Amino acid sequence: MKVLVIGSEGNVGVPLVRHLREVGHDVRETDIRQRWRDNYIMGDVTRAVDLLPFFDWGPDCVILLAAIVSRVTCELSPSVAVSTNLVGLNDVIQLCKRGGSKLVFFSTSEIYGPHHDPMDEAVPNPQPNNRYGLLKWLGEQLVEYEVRSCGLKAVTLRPFMMYDEDEDLGDQRSAISRFAGRLATGRSIEVHEGSERGWFHVSDAVRAIAASMTLDEYAVINIGNAEFVSTVKLAEMIRQKLGAPEYLVKIVSQPSKMTPVKRPLLNRQKTLLKIEPRISLEEGLDRVCRRILQRLPEAELAFREVPKAVPPRQ
Repeated sequence: MKVLVIGSEGNVGVPLVRHLREVGHDVRETDIRQRWRDNYIMGDVTRAVDLLPFFDWGPDCVILLAAIVSRVTCELSPSVAVSTNLVGLNDVIQLCKRGGSKLVFFSTSEIYGPHHDPMDEAVPNPQPNNRYGLLKWLGEQLVEYEVRSCGLKAVTLRPFMMYDEDEDLGDQRSAISRFAGRLATGRSIEVHEGSERGWFHVSDAVRAIAASMTLDEYAVINIGNAEFVSTVKLAEMIRQKLGAPEYLVKIVSQPSKMTPVKRPLLNRQKTLLKIEPRISLEEGLDRVCRRILQRLPEAELAFREVPKAVPPRQ
């Protein structure tokens, strides 16, 4: 299958492209980041004319990962978020219709908001509590309209809590990578009291994305892992694996516009995509912690100068 991945340089795009090629697909890539290599175009979804060469190539499937993500970023940059997540989506939809390509739209679990437990794809009117979730929900409505009224071939995926040992590090990344990166280097972490998640390793996520390309009918599908764990327990598991002192873990209240508990129904993932997670949370955390120690040279020495039983004097 000829596949175009938009957002190929991100934490999902990189392993997805690798997986698609490994299983035999012909893949071309585009992202807003500057790169020079075969089968890659630097492009912005809000400047869709730059993407025309790859759409003229005639992809069977277009996977749209590119977006302004995170609730914090979308609140701070509303105009950029609207332009990318809605205008950019519309541009890609029109190009898919022009060439008859199927669209895999990557939405978010944030569309559900805090009032649905479990989170069921059949919920008719979710109430997102942040701009990121709202824009993705509006995007889903746009995709569904085009499917229903204009003949677009598409599927919508709602991912839950993806993580990867090789993902970019930083304060806007997944809690797993943030916790591991900070604890490994002797920095404190803030853990949200009362939150609970199921964590989906990216190697399982890319299998689910690839499986969605073959569906004949439009569907909205949660993708994730039903091995739910409190964030407090998650932080403790990471702390123990890294041997970090207990005082570095600080339990705090939930911030505003955040959903405390995310427990998705995953029946459609099992029945439509035939995907069950292969990577347990225990194995995934082992991978992350080992990789963090390799990636951060300062991590090895982080606790040699600091007693583990009591905090250092201020």
